[in-house]
Amino acid sequence: MEKTVGILYSSVDGQTLKICKEIVTHIENAGFKTELFDINDFKSSISKYSIFVIGASIRYGKHNKKVTEFIETHKNELENTNSAFFSVNLVARKPEKSHYNTNPYVIKFFNATTWQPKLIDVFAGRLDYQSYSFVDRMLIKMIMKMTNGPTKTNQPIEFTDWNRVKAFSQKILTT
Repeated sequence: MEKTVGILYSSVDGQTLKICKEIVTHIENAGFKTELFDINDFKSSISKYSIFVIGASIRYGKHNKKVTEFIETHKNELENTNSAFFSVNLVARKPEKSHYNTNPYVIKFFNATTWQPKLIDVFAGRLDYQSYSFVDRMLIKMIMKMTNGPTKTNQPIEFTDWNRVKAFSQKILTT
């Protein structure tokens, strides 16, 4: 039986989707089939997948509430399937907060749910002040100032470690 990997994502600015597409590429290059879904469009059954991955971004310290609702609704199926989860956030740009067991948002997320995927990771996101609304730009700059991050840049800064994304993709296939 061919392994089929389902990948569900929730993305605010597109970096989580970009990471998911990179994961799809790695998995398909390894000879496996993938199906990618926006959290708003998933109408299938998790049990039809050999592995099911959820990728979710952070905005203002929280994952999209639809991610938590999805997990609560599909918890039994997720627990009966090889599952993986990754979070995308700018805090993960700091080495000491770049792992699931040291990233405060991932820790908080899993303290609030009883779901335990077989594989968990966290990736740093992308900072792009020019693409944010005025309010988001000001709030994110304030957060960056408080966390010693960049507050003045005309160019996007991509903090994602693509080698870690590739390693995560490989681990997915051995889950």
